[in-house]
Order: sequence, then structure tokens, then C-alpha cells
Amino acid sequence: MAGSSNQEPTLDDYNEEAMVRGQAELWNCIFGYVQGMALTCIVQLGIPDIINSHGRPLSISSIAEHINHPSLNSDRLSRIMTFLVRKGIFTAKPDPETTTVILYGLTNSSKWLLSNSKTSLAPMALLQTDSITRSSWHFLTDIVKEQEEEGTSAFAKSNGLDLYDFTAVNPEYNGLFSSAMAATSMVTSEAVKRSYKDGFIGINTLVDVAGGTGAMIGEIVKEHPHIQGINFDLPHVVAVAPEYAGVTHVAGDMFTSIPSADAILLKWILHNWNDEECIKILKNCRKAIREKSGKLIIIDAVLRAEGDGLFDDMAFTFDLNMMVICNAKERNEADWKMLLEEGGFPTYKIIKIPALVSIIEAYPH
Repeated sequence: MAGSSNQEPTLDDYNEEAMVRGQAELWNCIFGYVQGMALTCIVQLGIPDIINSHGRPLSISSIAEHINHPSLNSDRLSRIMTFLVRKGIFTAKPDPETTTVILYGLTNSSKWLLSNSKTSLAPMALLQTDSITRSSWHFLTDIVKEQEEEGTSAFAKSNGLDLYDFTAVNPEYNGLFSSAMAATSMVTSEAVKRSYKDGFIGINTLVDVAGGTGAMIGEIVKEHPHIQGINFDLPHVVAVAPEYAGVTHVAGDMFTSIPSADAILLKWILHNWNDEECIKILKNCRKAIREKSGKLIIIDAVLRAEGDGLFDDMAFTFDLNMMVICNAKERNEADWKMLLEEGGFPTYKIIKIPALVSIIEAYPH
């Protein structure tokens, strides 16, 4: 067949610097899961918290004392820490008093794993390495072979139920999932608060659609107390939502109607749904805001094929994750433009923030 070759690479090919580099990159890709499992181990052992509580780097023996497990294998723990030092998760320096003992300290990466931080990513690490979550990836090839995009997710193939039905009948996994979602919501909320302060000027009423238990809208209203916040979600969700000053919990279904407001917030919502469902949600948002002064605030990832930003690679990882777990997807700007136009929002702008997601402001005029 023209243009193809079944020739095996020659020894000279393997000696080329580029080929050797390619081999090294492939080894890293094949064993990419190891880093996540190592992170889960040190989170489960509480190591970031132990180091942080002392306010200084610690030796393996000191860390082991505070884990306080009778059969802890210090040699194995040392090897895991050495691996994570190479990945930039911890620092390692000789103890100046002994010069032979290595002291391990926190970095800007491991500080995101502290359990007492409201922006901790530790719950997400635990969710993604959980055996139930990871088992879904064994069905990736199966779902690629399916022609029908509305078919069963890999998660459902692995666990017998789709994600939300599964969490409804599995309290332990539901707790793990809810903790991860709440934690990432706070990470996103902090980025939005820092980078989008002017975006809430002139908004008197704001609806957070599918806002869960209201953590996001609660943070926004706390920062901008002139806003009357409405947390809008399904009845069983808002029934257990805590009270937040300036926030009213309203039960309903976003596919039916959405409460009227100056602005509507959709945070990590649309990536859960297919195009047809997204357009239905957007049309209901359009009905709920004013023609000339209303706006829609979407907080979601924007895929950039040539992007070289800090989070661009991870956005594509999330796209595959959404495909496997929910049979859903992340979108590029052209995808967003199409959805917004079909949903009644012909004008938009994308605002980058220091997070995995971006803010998409959309207007009905």
C-alpha cells in the first residue's frame, strides 16, 4: 500500500537521539499511573500534614514515628518519598547536623494535599486512584468500538450502573466522590474570586444552576454581599444544603425552568451533558435573564489544541476522564460558540483564570 511501510526500525534508528528520547517518553507514559498511586499512599499516611504540623522538613524516622504504625516499613516509605522528590512533590536535603540523614519538606505541589486546607486536592487524588474509578478505564477500548455516542459509559460497563445511579446506592463511594467535588469546587471558587472580581459588579441577583449544596454561591455572596444568591438544584440536593448568609436554596430541574435573575452561573455543569441537552439548558438560561442587561457565566474548560499553558494538557486529560466516567466531554472554543449560538447567546468572551477552567461570559444580544 502506497505511503505505508512494515519495515522494522533498524539499530541505527534506535541510536538516534530522537528515538531514544521517544523511548524514554513512552516509558513515562506507560507507567504514568505510578505517580498517582504514590500520591494516594502519602495522602493516606498523612505525610503532608505531618511535615506541615512541624513547620520544618523531617527525616523518614520522624515521619514514621508520627504515622505510628507498628509494622511501617521505613525503607519502602523512603523509596516512595525519593520518587516523589524527583517529581517535585517534596524536597530532600541533608540534615545539617548529621549530613547523612535526609530531611523531606513540602513544595508548592504538596501544599495542595494538606487536609486542613479548603483548597486541598487530596480528595481528588483519592477518588481518581480508587479501584472503582480506575476499573472503568479497562473498558476504554470497548467504548471506542461503539458507534453510538449515546451508549453506555465505561464506568457503567465496569460497575453496572452509571455514575450518579451508582453513587446513590454506594454510600462509601458517594462520600469519596462528594468530597472530591466539594474540594475542587473550592479550588475553582478561590481562582474565580481572585480573577473575576469586576465580573460581579452590577449583578443584584445571581442563580447558581445545579449548585449542589451551595458552597460556590455562598463564597461569591460572602465576597460580594450586595448580591442576592440563589442556589438552584434538585429537591433532594437542596434539602440537605447548609445555610449561607444571603443565599436562598430553591429546588427544581434545570431542564424544565430556571429562576429569573440578573445573571446565571453554570460551574462545571455543561461538560456533563451532550450537545442537545446543553442547548436545552442554555435556552432555559436565556429565558431566565433580562434581554439587555443579563449575562451567563460559564465556568468550564476550554480545550486548546496548540495551547502551552499550565493547565492545557490536563484539560485534555479531563476530556478523556469525562468520556470514561460520564460519557461526556470537554469542549474547544468552536464547540462553545456553536452551543451558545444555538442556546440564544450569540456574543461571548473567554476569560482565562489561574485554574484548570476558564470563565465564558455570554450575552443574549
